[in-house]
Amino acid sequence: MSQKSMTVDDALRMIAGFFIMLSVVLALTINLNILWFTAFVGLNLFQSAFTKWCPMMVILKKLGLKSSCST
Repeated sequence: MSQKSMTVDDALRMIAGFFIMLSVVLALTINLNILWFTAFVGLNLFQSAFTKWCPMMVILKKLGLKSSCST
C-alpha cells in the first residue's frame, strides 16, 4: 500500500479552509473587521480560478510540494 504525498492543490485547499475558518472564529470572538481577511482569501481563490495563478501556490512549490498535474 503506497502513501500519497500532499500536492500543491491539496495544501492550498487546506490552507484556504484553515484561514477562512480561523477568520470567522476571530470575527465572532474579537472583531467583525477580520471578515475583510476572509473576503481577501475568497477573492484570491476566485481570481485564481480564471488566471491559474495564486501567490500561495508559488510559495508551496518553492517549499517542495509537487503539482497534481503530470505536466
